[in-house]
Amino acid sequence: MLTLITGATGQVGRGFVPRLLAQARPDERIRVIVRDESRAAALADRGAEVVVGDLRDTEVLGKALAGADAVVNIAASFRGVPDEEVWAVNRDAALELGRAAVASGVSRFVQASTVLVYGAGRGRPLVEDDPTVPGGPLWTAYPRSKAEAERGLLALDGLDVRVGRLGFVYGDGDPHLVNALPQTAGWPAAKRFFQLAHVADVAQGLLRLLYAPGAAGRAYNIADDAPVTLLEVHQLLGMEPPADGPDPDPWYAIASTDRIRRELGYRPLFPTLWSARDAGAL
Repeated sequence: MLTLITGATGQVGRGFVPRLLAQARPDERIRVIVRDESRAAALADRGAEVVVGDLRDTEVLGKALAGADAVVNIAASFRGVPDEEVWAVNRDAALELGRAAVASGVSRFVQASTVLVYGAGRGRPLVEDDPTVPGGPLWTAYPRSKAEAERGLLALDGLDVRVGRLGFVYGDGDPHLVNALPQTAGWPAAKRFFQLAHVADVAQGLLRLLYAPGAAGRAYNIADDAPVTLLEVHQLLGMEPPADGPDPDPWYAIASTDRIRRELGYRPLFPTLWSARDAGAL
């Protein structure tokens, strides 16, 4: 089995690919596509095949997909870039990758998405069958482009697509948590800070999606067990706490992991932010 990984040197990919390499069987091959070969040197040393080039280059894409049995698409653009770039990477490149995968005979495609695709909260934990309801404090080009990529990929004929909707990724030195706080300016202290997912649990969830039989056409939320408040995040990071106030959407980005637990046996290694802190895994 040959698996192609995109986004291997990004924040999520850096947590996923080494774990995939560590668990790969002798008959498995792992290939990554990167724009900067030097950033994949450590992966190459551990046995990954490296294709250098841009995901949006047709010739490079054909080379990367040659002989591949599965694809895990982690590549994403979401902060500090123009909206045009967000749409180009998250939707357009993902759909082109899916179409090229079909043409190349790839049998399985794992799409890394986000719980933000649900949009506004529903007064309860979000579940995979919930439709998108545009809205919420972070209804930007990022979740919109990811939602459209999901729909387009799942509509492709001849491709076994399974979608992992990730909570807010953190851990193992990932700067997401600190970098996201400016986006929460003005949020009340008691507001729950999304549904978190440690990088180790994101890797676990994506691995389960990659290998599970019978998951074609299914979406799965990948997150921890216990949302924390914005106040707790500030306390953990040693920052001045935000002001308190009413929360107009207390269920925003809070997702149920019941499906992935029941169907794929997922159990978070770090069920809370605090357990990751206590383990020295932030």
